[in-house]
Amino acid sequence: MSLQEKLRDELKISIKARDTERTGAIRIIIGEFGRQLTKELSDEQVIAIIKKLVKSEKELLASAGKDSSEYLTILEGYLPQQVGEVEIRAWIDTHIDFSTFKNKMQAMRPILAHFGSSADGNIVKMILESL
Repeated sequence: MSLQEKLRDELKISIKARDTERTGAIRIIIGEFGRQLTKELSDEQVIAIIKKLVKSEKELLASAGKDSSEYLTILEGYLPQQVGEVEIRAWIDTHIDFSTFKNKMQAMRPILAHFGSSADGNIVKMILESL
């Protein structure tokens, strides 16, 4: 079952359970699906949409001076588990040879390609800057 199908099923469940916060969050995500060119999206595309929504919600909360919201928590629940800084550093130490790159930041592409959507680009950038 794709993530898109899972979200549609969870929308039905949340409506029946009268969970208004979850229903609203899922409806926003599904609304974003309708703005895409294709109707059936891959899991990577769905994750990219959710990440975009999380980013905009964090910016909105930061401008309002708040830390978190239930909506943000619900959105983050649909994202894959993020790898930590320790795991990224360990992978870099064993798999990246910096002598093949002109500068350290060029190593971001293979790192992000390996970890995919489970690694935050800002964390990878911070790690590379500290090396």
